[in-house]
Amino acid sequence: MREGLKVLHAVSEPLGIEWAIEDVPCGGQYYLEQGDLDWPSDAPQKCDAADLILLGAVGWPDPAGTGGPVLMKDNKMAGFSPVIGNRMRLNLYANVRPIKLYPGVQHRIHGGHKQIWEAGKVDMVIIRENTEGLYAPTGGKLAPGGKADVAIDTRVITRRACEQVIRHAFELCKRRNKGAPKDGKLRVTAIIKDNVLHGCQLFRDVFFEIGAEYPEIEKDTAIVDAFTQWLVGQPEYYDVCVTSNMFGDIVTDLASTLQGGMGMAVGGNIGKHNAMFEPIHGSAPKHAGKDKVNPIAMILSVKEGLEWLAARKDDATLTKAAEAIEAAVVEVLEKGETLTYDLVGNDRASKCSEVGSAIAEAAVRKLG
Repeated sequence: MREGLKVLHAVSEPLGIEWAIEDVPCGGQYYLEQGDLDWPSDAPQKCDAADLILLGAVGWPDPAGTGGPVLMKDNKMAGFSPVIGNRMRLNLYANVRPIKLYPGVQHRIHGGHKQIWEAGKVDMVIIRENTEGLYAPTGGKLAPGGKADVAIDTRVITRRACEQVIRHAFELCKRRNKGAPKDGKLRVTAIIKDNVLHGCQLFRDVFFEIGAEYPEIEKDTAIVDAFTQWLVGQPEYYDVCVTSNMFGDIVTDLASTLQGGMGMAVGGNIGKHNAMFEPIHGSAPKHAGKDKVNPIAMILSVKEGLEWLAARKDDATLTKAAEAIEAAVVEVLEKGETLTYDLVGNDRASKCSEVGSAIAEAAVRKLG
């Protein structure tokens, strides 16, 4: 987040953009310190009023040594409020994850030792429904005698949620106007398990109903388990994909290997009136305070946020700032001189702060 804000300020100053930035502490560490809430009581109002929300990593390991994250008294992960809570409360129904392999970056297949695909062959967006599915708070545990004996997670799929996220996918495909790298076709792929699951059958039916409104876009479906092999084997076939909450959570983490790993992976949580952008990698407590990890996912999250806000406000200046950030990232990656350990190995690694500074300086030059 520190490096993301560094880059934000770097592009904002020459363009005359002013920000009122409020920092909201939250997550596992905050909960351990406060012992009650995983963010301040006035945080929801601040998020409601924000033009743009940038979210850092919130997880922290349980000090009791359970191997899991810090849990609150209601057994929700400490960090639930700013993450899943914001998604549901603000109806941030579309989790938008661009999967793009930039020039100069090796993918992570076979440890990243071989670059099977050219950079232009991996350029897709996976959109995940963000408010229901298996993350809907409808399950629970039965614990007779105090020992958990039954655990139930109920998947909730509604027509309303399907319609809004699927329409978002088709609209994004039309705006991107890129087509799949393989054949240039505008294509939306629904990732489902409709041979077994009723919710996926509803998702599929709504997909084709809405897809009929977009005759210029090819409609494609993929069974989720088969999709995982096709995603890795032929990523150039995909343009925009849309799926339910849990399936999307899983396949986008897999897809991050195609773009150089989690340090390059961005997530946008988008609704009609609010949006929240974050790197999808979560926290890395073992690296905390070492100035080591890759800041590019956070920096590109800032870029994605600026693009969204520019479209919402019809503001060409914000668009220019976003374009400068991405161009700067591409420049630094192509040079390969100032990158973190996950991209170039420990022997050649630069510090997190050095990468942020290099991108900030390059972005200012792009505006020059």
